[in-house]
Amino acid sequence: MAMELDRSCPSCGESKTFYRAASTTLHLGQKVKWHCPDCDYGFVKIDGIDTGASA
Repeated sequence: MAMELDRSCPSCGESKTFYRAASTTLHLGQKVKWHCPDCDYGFVKIDGIDTGASA
């Protein structure tokens, strides 16, 4: 799995490279936490489903 993900950060207001903060396997699938390096914004993806406000 990738360690970096490029996407728009709603807190910074621009495109950023998010870094994988943690991952684990659940009964729902792979859970991965992503965080912006410039602010405290983070989101979770579970089996490809994104919980972030901007996709």
